[in-house]
Amino acid sequence: MDSSGLAESLELLKQNNLYRSRRVIDSVRGVNVLVDGRELINFCSNDYLGLASHPDVVASFRRAANQYGVGSGSAHLVCGHGREHHALEDELAEFTGRDRALLFSTGYMANLGVITALMGKGDVIYQDRLNHASLLDGGLMSGARFKRYLHKDMHNLQQKMHIQSPGQKAMIVTDGVFSMDGDYAPLQALSALAQRQAAYLMVDDAHGFGVLGATGAGLVEQCQLNQQQVPVLVGTLGKAFGTSGAFVAGSDVLIESIIQKARSYIYTTALPPAIAAATRTSLLYVKQDNWRRDKLKKLVQRFQAGVRQIGLSLMPSESAIQPIMLGGSQQAVQASDYLFQQGFWVSAIRPPTVPQGSARLRITFSALHNEQQVDQLLSALEYLPV
Repeated sequence: MDSSGLAESLELLKQNNLYRSRRVIDSVRGVNVLVDGRELINFCSNDYLGLASHPDVVASFRRAANQYGVGSGSAHLVCGHGREHHALEDELAEFTGRDRALLFSTGYMANLGVITALMGKGDVIYQDRLNHASLLDGGLMSGARFKRYLHKDMHNLQQKMHIQSPGQKAMIVTDGVFSMDGDYAPLQALSALAQRQAAYLMVDDAHGFGVLGATGAGLVEQCQLNQQQVPVLVGTLGKAFGTSGAFVAGSDVLIESIIQKARSYIYTTALPPAIAAATRTSLLYVKQDNWRRDKLKKLVQRFQAGVRQIGLSLMPSESAIQPIMLGGSQQAVQASDYLFQQGFWVSAIRPPTVPQGSARLRITFSALHNEQQVDQLLSALEYLPV
């Protein structure tokens, strides 16, 4: 095989400041990490509530690993579905106010599985232009007609749905909290439109689940929408819950249909039961530790006030995701490298993850951060080489 073409493609990525590299962590996940031999304050993790290294969550994992072993052994529909999986599904269904929930091994697999199980040739899917890649890939893989509407633009979406064929099965798909912008989808308006058009509404609340809402049940809870108004709810467990995996929650007939048809559920090994056990403990803390959400909100507000004083271009977001727009990929890489040298881990987000010309620093906050660390980051940002 001639690999010269591959080498040229890699070199082109480097020249365009789009090459991605991995860094090696040598410490427990948290806000203070040891990376490539350097001690850093982590401002790019999605561990929003600081539960990934919580002693009780870790202890639950260890107990379950001792009891069940490390792996699940097979797919859920063969011999991989254990008591911990089943209990977690029941608890997630109750927590989200839905009939049932179904676990997937990753959020990516959940989105692929749900969309392809529910939609197919002859159907039509409408997706926000800034949806996560897994949602876009699921739409493309389904075989349905695939239409993207302008970001959060209800008028543009209505125009596209207006020319929909009578009786054609339709689905509106959106992120709840957009992962690279941090803003919220207009769920009430989307729900009302979906009901008028007799369309499914699917919400991937990966970055809202655990963080938003009175009990942490996400943006859907914050918007006071029920199962009928948002029939298909997806959430991930590797962010605010601090573990891994994902789930979809909805009606009994919806979940049963996905079990029977979702290839990314049927043909893959189940989550380790120890992960399910750890997540059950995380769920307890999500529900009872309101202080984590309250602290997160205060840290974000402190950061926003500081950035405005500095004069940097902070994107409009009330979530734990606070992006600073820089524009060019080279500027974003240089800014990230500068912060790394100052002791802060902040990711440079570049195309194709975000549209061309909108490279940025994606700064994320955790309930484990303190005010002093936020102020230290602000001091470093004041002298950002942009």
